[in-house]
Amino acid sequence: MTNKESIVLEELENNYAAAVEVEEDSGGSDIDFIMLLSIIRKSLIWVSLLIVLGLIGAFLFLRYTKPLFKSSSTLKIDEQSEAGRLGLGGTIENQQTLSNLSGEIEIIKSNFTFERLQQKLPLDINYYSIGNVLNEELYKNSPFKITYQLTNEAYYDRRYNVTLLDATRFNLSYLEGDQEITEEHTIGKPVEKPGFSFTLTLRVPLSADVIAQKYYFIVNSNAAIRQYLTSNVAVNIVNLDASTVEISFTDHNPFKAHEIVNSIDSVYLEQKIALKDLATRQTLSFLDEQLKETNENLGNSEIQMENFVKENKTYDVRADVSKSITKLEELNKERINLHLQISLLNEVDQLLNKSSNLDQMIPSLKELDDAQLLKQIAQLSDLQLDRNLMVQSYKTTTKAYQLLEEEIKFVEQSVRKLLAQNIVLLQKEVALVNSNIRHIQQELLQMPGKETKRARLQRLFDLHEKFYLMLMDKKVEFGIARAGTVPDFQILAPASRPGAPIYPNKLLVYGIGLAGGLFLGLGLIAARYLLHNTITSLPELERSSQAAILGVIPRYRKEKLPISKLIIDKNPRSAISESIRSIRTNLEFISSSKSKRLISITSTVSGEGKTFVAVNLGGIISQSNQRVIILDMDLRKPKVHLAFDAENTKGISTILIDRHSVAECIRHTAMPNLDFISAGPTPPNPSELILNTSFDEMIEELYHSYDVIVVDTPPVGLVTDGILVMRKADIPIYIIRAGFSKKTFLKNMNKIMRLNNFTKMCTILNDADGLGAYGYGYGYSYGYGYGYGYTNSYYEEEKPDSFFTRFKKKFT
Repeated sequence: MTNKESIVLEELENNYAAAVEVEEDSGGSDIDFIMLLSIIRKSLIWVSLLIVLGLIGAFLFLRYTKPLFKSSSTLKIDEQSEAGRLGLGGTIENQQTLSNLSGEIEIIKSNFTFERLQQKLPLDINYYSIGNVLNEELYKNSPFKITYQLTNEAYYDRRYNVTLLDATRFNLSYLEGDQEITEEHTIGKPVEKPGFSFTLTLRVPLSADVIAQKYYFIVNSNAAIRQYLTSNVAVNIVNLDASTVEISFTDHNPFKAHEIVNSIDSVYLEQKIALKDLATRQTLSFLDEQLKETNENLGNSEIQMENFVKENKTYDVRADVSKSITKLEELNKERINLHLQISLLNEVDQLLNKSSNLDQMIPSLKELDDAQLLKQIAQLSDLQLDRNLMVQSYKTTTKAYQLLEEEIKFVEQSVRKLLAQNIVLLQKEVALVNSNIRHIQQELLQMPGKETKRARLQRLFDLHEKFYLMLMDKKVEFGIARAGTVPDFQILAPASRPGAPIYPNKLLVYGIGLAGGLFLGLGLIAARYLLHNTITSLPELERSSQAAILGVIPRYRKEKLPISKLIIDKNPRSAISESIRSIRTNLEFISSSKSKRLISITSTVSGEGKTFVAVNLGGIISQSNQRVIILDMDLRKPKVHLAFDAENTKGISTILIDRHSVAECIRHTAMPNLDFISAGPTPPNPSELILNTSFDEMIEELYHSYDVIVVDTPPVGLVTDGILVMRKADIPIYIIRAGFSKKTFLKNMNKIMRLNNFTKMCTILNDADGLGAYGYGYGYSYGYGYGYGYTNSYYEEEKPDSFFTRFKKKFT
């Protein structure tokens, strides 16, 4: 392969990859509103049918569903105290909270309430009339009554069928295991069973309607009655601030629901009054017992407090502690003072022993209480001063000086004597103070225990006293509340007999049926739109294709074609033949000025009918006195030779490798002017063979003998061979098969047109369904138009479709 051929082949492969990439990136992201409107139009009958089915389903649901009725009453539950009216001052208010109302709700729904309800209402037996579709409960409206005695629990919750025969007889049937037992009994006489006996009596005179009607009754067990009441009663808080609740009951019988609600109201009132009275009596009894016990404990505490005071001679240990501490502080101060005086006296004595002057000590001796001692010390000090002055004037041997020394000695002896006496007295006082301090300290050490004991006794006394006073207050308060408080139970909205059922709601059910049918219809439209990923009609092809549309080939219905064949010679007046003639005419508009034409026919994938179109289009063109040859260029999967029942031992592949000449490979057909060359043996390199100059030489040689060359090329969605041939063709044709070709194939085709500049690209819609819808417009690229239509009368007579097939075609 030459360098030029390699470049061309590489360019084709790149263009093909780009086309595939665009196909993958843009596949199905946009909404085709025209196709959507078309699907909606075709689906209207199905949507209408689904809506009708939805309404029918709603009707059947209402017809076979028992209506459920609801009866309700609104109550105000509160306790208002009016003790102030007794002249005792003030009122006692009972604030209702959520917990209070929740407790009242539990009382209403309690087993005790249900037991009382069973005593007031005949809930132990249910009577029913048997209808064609639904059975109806006859609450207090049954034509007969059952009185029974039952000891065997096996007979509870069983169905007993009753048929009234006349005024004296009735039939009874019931299941015993798997066997149905039927018996005839007398009205008014007991029916005896093991552990179960009952008597049937009439409530109303028998009429023809009563005799014709069938009935049954069920004896309910206590568990079944409780389950029935618990499942159907509802108590809800309406307004917490106003303390209002709603009691409601649902049942299939409106009269029964109404009676049960009214009975619950009355049972609750009775029960509440009884419980309140019981609680009051129990509370007063408890208060009396506690008062008695507390009074005894308080007396014992008073005796213990009295003994403690006698024993410790004090009422307040803490005050005594404070006094003792104060006294102790005073004694410590006194002891310090005494020690100070002793110290001063000792210092004076030391000065005397040293024969020192006492004039410096006189200011400090003011702390001493002994006036005589102070006087003697002052005298001695003065004498000492006189001696000091005399020494300066007289000698120590003088008489005056000696007399003064004697006087000083005498005074010193007096002072020493007084000092010794004072020191002894002060030491005795210190010893007395120390003794008092030790005594007070011992008392303080004992006082914490006394205080603890006193505090314990006081605490018990205060506790008993406080509790006793509180009990007395509560007893008085509760007595006042009991006298002035009454249950406030008001029926704000009494129960009324329901007129319309709460379930099922007819408007809602019909609305759901309508909405369901419409939703399914929209789902059908959406499913059909989402699943509609193929080209099915000419308008879809016109909207999505950038190529000119040559025409539409209808579906062949005469027989099933396992392979592509030439059929225009066998059915010259068929719709297919006429549609291909129209395509031939449109080809003249495209290349009328050129006498020699090369027409390439391709598709995206195998199976879209390119070989069928190539063979039959070549046959139609040959009928216009033009010599036509068909080339099978699908070297990988050849089919043209099968259309003419010929062999494929030689052909295009052998011509391109110069094994055979063109003349040797030309095959003639039964139609004049129509020949073909098969593909030949499959080569290992089909693309390289097409790029070879031998292919161009083969075309030029065929132009000498033929007017039109029709080339059946490989699918361009799989290989690039077809694009190589389309580049050399005068008119490239792209086949789209209705109901088979994907919408993304058209995007691939448009991309190939833009990348390779195929301005004369044309497309044909093959295998289209329907006979009268083949009109089309032409001129997308050339600026002119052409229209062609067929009528059913022109076709050869074909086998008519069945009614179901025509109906399906119309609405799908």
